[in-house]
This record gives sequence, C-alpha cells and structure tokens, in this order.
Amino acid sequence: MIDYFAGDPRTNRERMLAGDLYIADDPDNAKSFHRALKLQARYTAAYIEDPESARPVLAELLGSVGANVDVRPPITVDYGSFITVGEGTFINSNLTALDVAAITIGRDCQIGPNVQLLTPTHPLEAQPRRDKLEAAKPITIEDNVWLGGGAIVLPGVTIGENSVIGAGAVVTKDIPANVVAVGNPARVVKDLP
Repeated sequence: MIDYFAGDPRTNRERMLAGDLYIADDPDNAKSFHRALKLQARYTAAYIEDPESARPVLAELLGSVGANVDVRPPITVDYGSFITVGEGTFINSNLTALDVAAITIGRDCQIGPNVQLLTPTHPLEAQPRRDKLEAAKPITIEDNVWLGGGAIVLPGVTIGENSVIGAGAVVTKDIPANVVAVGNPARVVKDLP
C-alpha cells in the first residue's frame, strides 16, 4: 500500500480545506457531514410548515445567507458550512452543492431546479488500489447570474456577473460576465448588453 501522505502531518480535513488530496472518509468530515444531513432534514420539514420559520435552520446549515434569500428544499450538501449565498438569491428545489471547497453564490442570482455545484476532484493517474483520494476547487457564481434547470458547474469554475447558463449545460471552465452559455461543455453563444 502506498502512503500518499508520508511526511505530511495534517489531518485529512486539513488537507481537504487546503485543496490538496485527502481521503474522504475522515472521521472529522463524517461528523460534519452528519450534522449537515440532520440540518437538511430539519430545514425541509420546517420549510413545509412555514418557509420563513425555516430561515434560522438554513442559516445554521450554510456558512452565510444574505437577506431575502429563498432556497426551496430539498437541498443536498456535503457540509454546508463552505457555502455562501448572497442577498436576494432564489434557489429552486433539488440543489446539490458538494462543498468540500468554497461555493460562493452572489447577490440576486436565480438558480433553477436540479442544479449541481460540484467542487470535489479525483486524481486521474492509475493507483495500485482503490483509495478514496479527492481534492477540491472552489466555485464562484458572481452577482445576477441565472443557472437553468439541471445545469452542472464543475470544480474551479467562476461564472461572471449578469450571465445566463442554459438548462442542462455542463460548465467545465470559467464563463465571462454578460454572456449566455449553453451546451455540454458549455460554450458562449451570445453577448448580453
């Protein structure tokens, strides 16, 4: 067995937070994941009864939530604490936000149903056994971005302000401000004024 971390005294959680390779089944990460899982369930139940009363649960789940944010459940996160949502943003149901690195969603964004924001990466080189090695890269969605239903944003991507990402698009690289991007992989098809 290869010791991938020989000479590195950090915990797997410390490696993850640094964006370096780590093993995902770290006990500290497991505690944080289970905390998030419970809060996701509480949030869904509270939102069904009264969306406004669910807001404190959402604030506990996520790292930062601006004023006038509406996140329709269910929401699925790894930890939640690495997600920031700016003021006035609307997120439709079934957001999956795997936040092993920071996910920043700006102000006044519109996020359609079934959107996936995925920060984990995996090594591509051959390995002698199936280790659960991962690394992570942050995702940034700037202000006034629209993400169509089913869009997928991959690790390390920044989407510039005032841009529109078409439904079902797979965003594999940065998208500049003031454009429309569609397809798999997403490509810019129109500039916006």
